[in-house]
Amino acid sequence: MPGVLPEGEPVPRDGSLPATARRAVGARGFGVYVHVPFCASRCGYCDFNTYTAAELGGGVSRETYADSVLAELALAGRVLGDAPPPRVDTVFVGGGTPTLLPADDLARILDAIDRTWGLAADVEVTTEANPESVTPESLKTLRAAGYTRISLGMQSAAPGVLAVLDRRHSAGRATAAVAEARDAGFDHVNLDLIYGTPGETADDFADSLAQVVDAGVDHVSAYALIVEDGTRLAARMRRGELPYPSDDVAADRYLAAEAALHAAGFSWYEVSNWARSEAARCRHNLLYWTGADWWGLGPGAHSHVGGVRWWNVKHPAGYAERLADGASPALARERLTADEQHMEDVMLRLRLASGLPLDVLDEAGRAGAERARTGGLLDADAYADGRAVLTLRGRLLADGVVRDLLP
Repeated sequence: MPGVLPEGEPVPRDGSLPATARRAVGARGFGVYVHVPFCASRCGYCDFNTYTAAELGGGVSRETYADSVLAELALAGRVLGDAPPPRVDTVFVGGGTPTLLPADDLARILDAIDRTWGLAADVEVTTEANPESVTPESLKTLRAAGYTRISLGMQSAAPGVLAVLDRRHSAGRATAAVAEARDAGFDHVNLDLIYGTPGETADDFADSLAQVVDAGVDHVSAYALIVEDGTRLAARMRRGELPYPSDDVAADRYLAAEAALHAAGFSWYEVSNWARSEAARCRHNLLYWTGADWWGLGPGAHSHVGGVRWWNVKHPAGYAERLADGASPALARERLTADEQHMEDVMLRLRLASGLPLDVLDEAGRAGAERARTGGLLDADAYADGRAVLTLRGRLLADGVVRDLLP
């Protein structure tokens, strides 16, 4: 399968964590991520840890998957059991296509998370979904179970672009699913877009943006197409069947997204994410971006608690086998040094509209920030108030700004 997990130190069979990591669990917030690795078909650009029925092999089925997740959740409860119990602020079910599981299974997993740690009164609970994988009935079941937010993979409204990406839904299905989610009682609905696909025109993307706005969602994520090694799309480009994405085109598309979404009442709060209000922002992703703790359930899922990060075995069969044997499914882990935590803090928080306090930077980093400010990449007013906040041009060059702020 595409993608390689990093190396790290061994994880104890029972998954136990150092006392120092458990001591302050949830001090910055605590979330739960649930990975559902199943897809009906593989999109040509995707290198996520996902499997179609033909790729799974024996010993794995969707019907028993929820039970494996619940077994890891029970282990997680034991690992954190003698620490102050975290209150779950956010739950995010991603994939893959989580809604290929029965809605009742997704409800059962959420209920078990509540029974293990307790859901905060204002908990945000998100599931990703492909537009063709939900129905009015399944959406109503999810909403009744406590899911508060749904994120639909639209990617584009142009049939030709969807075909290049190997997306199975029709051009209009995503916006129809938005209406169904609203009817089911979801106040918070996101649509994902991918821009810069070979063959996509400026008019194609403008039409996608218009349909997103007209759908009435309160959150939009828009990402430039990244061609990952090992994917079908990468192979087609190597063979010369499709051109590689253009950085200039991607920049033009980003500017078009900012203009259209701003005009429609959306504000950026992270480089690739826009929301109509603060309440519409994805709080789970904000946990990641601000260094909070989370437990990742499922094959290939990553977790972070108190400066310790670990990742599970990738294949669903190996994941289920370890849990059935009473062992942690974690493959390896790493203890982040102070320098590593600082680097990640700068990389992630600079991407936020709230920015990065300048006083967390060392002398070389502050000199880099000054260069970025004079170059028009950091907002001058925010800088005067002691924060590094990207300008629109800075967002286009965010990776370069990050490099300038780090040793």
